[in-house]
Amino acid sequence: MSTTDAVAFWDGVYAARPAVDGPRPNARLTETVTDLALPPGDALDLGCGGGGDALWLAGQGWHVTAVDISTVAVERLTALARSHSLGERVTAARHDLQASFPPGVFDLVCAHYLHTPFGLDRSTVLRSAAHALRPGGRLLVVDHGSAAPWSWNQDPDTRYPSPREVAAGIDLVPGTWTVERADTPRRIATGPDGRTAEVTDHVLLIRRAA
Repeated sequence: MSTTDAVAFWDGVYAARPAVDGPRPNARLTETVTDLALPPGDALDLGCGGGGDALWLAGQGWHVTAVDISTVAVERLTALARSHSLGERVTAARHDLQASFPPGVFDLVCAHYLHTPFGLDRSTVLRSAAHALRPGGRLLVVDHGSAAPWSWNQDPDTRYPSPREVAAGIDLVPGTWTVERADTPRRIATGPDGRTAEVTDHVLLIRRAA
């Protein structure tokens, strides 16, 4: 399947969702930044989707580069950032991570639910993300550990790799990068249509040595 197919698919996903003036940030992002008391710096949001993470980080004082393959997602986030007076702190751009990786160095790179039915070498993308960290920076990867009722992927045979398996696939040099968290917490999630369900997250947090 081509990049054109992937863009059309994700444009359709986001176009079908109602525009929200205040999209919610992902719970694992807010708890990580809050619990570790991370000082605002430069952040990269891979697969920014509805824009909740980018807007929340910008509201906390971060300068955020937010990328997505969907033009709809990127244009919505750009408009939202301006309407929330965060346009100077959020730069949204379209990127096909299978073909290119955003330039720059960052204190935080987050990849929430970076799953797709199209070809994506996630290990290579996440390895690039780790190498884009400044010394002392962190890579936060949050994957699905189960399917919510509103998920686009309802295949019962889907296998969800554990955080440790994801870390092994990235294949980073021990000592330079340290796994700070690798667990599978549950939470009550709310979907785009307001439904709730218990879901499992696979959380991986990696720190680059200072």
